[in-house]
Amino acid sequence: MKKIIFSMMLMLVCALSANAQAEIKFDKLTYDFGTFSEKEPVQKTTFSFTNIGDKPLIINQAIASCGCTIPSYTQQPIMPGKKGTVSITYNGKGKFPGHFKKTITIRTNGKVEMTRLYIEGTMNEAK
Repeated sequence: MKKIIFSMMLMLVCALSANAQAEIKFDKLTYDFGTFSEKEPVQKTTFSFTNIGDKPLIINQAIASCGCTIPSYTQQPIMPGKKGTVSITYNGKGKFPGHFKKTITIRTNGKVEMTRLYIEGTMNEAK
C-alpha cells in the first residue's frame, strides 16, 4: 500500500513540475526608427519583456540577421514576474540609403523557445 501511495505521489510531483515553465512576453515585437539621416547612421532601441511563467527565464541567444545589427540582452535568469531587456543597435554606416528591415531571433528556455523581433526604418542620403 505504501508503495502505491508513494508511486502516485511521485507521479503527481512529476506531472506538476513538467507543467512549470518560463514564458517570455515582449511589450512589442517591432520597432520603427522612422526616417533618419546617413549623417547619423547609428540608431538604438530597447525591447522590454516579462517572464510570465513560473520558472526562471534564461535567454540563450540573440542573433541578428545582419552584421549591422547588434543585440545585447539581460544575461542573468529573469525570475517569474520580473522584467528584462533586449537592446538593439543598428549601424547603417557604409550601407545604401533607403528602407531596411532586420530580424533579431531570441532563443530562450521558455515555453515558446524562439521569438523574432523586428526593427525597420529609412536612412536618407546625406545632402
